[in-house]
Amino acid sequence: MRKKYVSTLIFLFMMTGCSSNVVNGNEKDEPLPVKSLAMNSFQLAEKQVEFQVQLLHPETQKILYSFSPSLNQKSEAYEEEVRHIANDLAESLDQPMIPVKYTSNGGLTEGTSRVLLNEEKLVEMLLNVHALDKTLDLPIEVMSPNVSAETVKNIDEVVIGHYKTSFNPNVTGRSQNIFLSANEINQIVLGPGDRFYFNLVVGERTAAKGYQKAKEIVDKEFVEGIGGGICQTSSTLYNAVANAGLEVLEVNSHSRSVGYVPTGKDATVSWGGPDFKFMNDKDFPVMIKTFVNKQSGTIEVQVVASKDDASKV
Repeated sequence: MRKKYVSTLIFLFMMTGCSSNVVNGNEKDEPLPVKSLAMNSFQLAEKQVEFQVQLLHPETQKILYSFSPSLNQKSEAYEEEVRHIANDLAESLDQPMIPVKYTSNGGLTEGTSRVLLNEEKLVEMLLNVHALDKTLDLPIEVMSPNVSAETVKNIDEVVIGHYKTSFNPNVTGRSQNIFLSANEINQIVLGPGDRFYFNLVVGERTAAKGYQKAKEIVDKEFVEGIGGGICQTSSTLYNAVANAGLEVLEVNSHSRSVGYVPTGKDATVSWGGPDFKFMNDKDFPVMIKTFVNKQSGTIEVQVVASKDDASKV
């Protein structure tokens, strides 16, 4: 009986002790400790995609340049770099047209095609290249002389433009230089769209080719030079071309007046320097003819065409 009573008291005491915190409300529940989580910060960096695009010649498919683009570059500096690449390629690829020449037996020389890299189109292509692009054809335009044996029939029937100048026949060096340069451009044929570059057609003026020393204008002064006098040939040609209504692409005047044409009507040329360029913008072929009289001291340049074609002018 005593043992049962003691057990009851212990039980009641334990109950009272355990419930005292709840009843009195003196103790606050402690929050559970939370382990602080380490915060890992991740910075997304732009990754440059490295690959190469082979730039090919559109006809031969030969690799002409290996381009390493940057897909994330949109800066002005990057565009300038791309333009520099396009310009370098143009300088190595571009070549002017050498027109055909009508031979004495009625045939035509072969001539050389004009090659032109479209720089603006290439820049656009390179700035918009894709990661899957492995090769790109360069935007090269090839324009062959637009002349055939059929189109030059009766080409010398009508003169559509001409010009004549005089020189002193007693100055042998100058007379010879005019004669040689005039012979180089004689019977050059230009089809529709064909271009003429005086320096390219006449070539370098050297003693080996028969050119002699004669006075020429350099920095407003008359000096002796190989080929002096050929500017009279180019100036006579310029006025004949202008009278024929062909499109002049480039012409430069001397640093001082010359006596054989009116002021502002001259066309100075020099190898590696100023050039005279024009284009046949007609829809029919024309031919350049030259006549030099070393006895009387005259040079005449004619632009001729067939009678049927001339009637279209």
